[in-house]
Amino acid sequence: MVQLVAGKKGKGKTKYLLDKVNTEVQSVSGNIVYLDKSTKHMYELNNRIRLIDVSSYLVSDSDEFVGFVSGIISQDHDLEKMYFDSFLKIACLEEGGVEPVIRKLDSISEKFNVDFVISISLDEEELPASLKDKIIVSL
Repeated sequence: MVQLVAGKKGKGKTKYLLDKVNTEVQSVSGNIVYLDKSTKHMYELNNRIRLIDVSSYLVSDSDEFVGFVSGIISQDHDLEKMYFDSFLKIACLEEGGVEPVIRKLDSISEKFNVDFVISISLDEEELPASLKDKIIVSL
């Protein structure tokens, strides 16, 4: 399952994501990974959550990002959820093309039973109609 937290920059998406992941870590039986563009939020995350700074891994386009996510999943059979903060930046999608990447993540989610919660710096109106049903919060 892919869930979206939508809203322009500065609307509180990161705070919402951090609160959500820190609450969910108490009830999940598997592992949680949090992907971000830096380690800035390291001390705001529960120590059971693995924070990965995507910028350290030279990901340069959306296909490489999907491969990066697939690699993380292949190494952790207990992975239950992945959180993506600053999705447009870490997935190299500043120029658009969000829908195909979300569709790939949806397929990966179904195949490997890993849920994705994604913070995306777009208003609900800016997202393609096919993704509107994935929005859990619009800020």
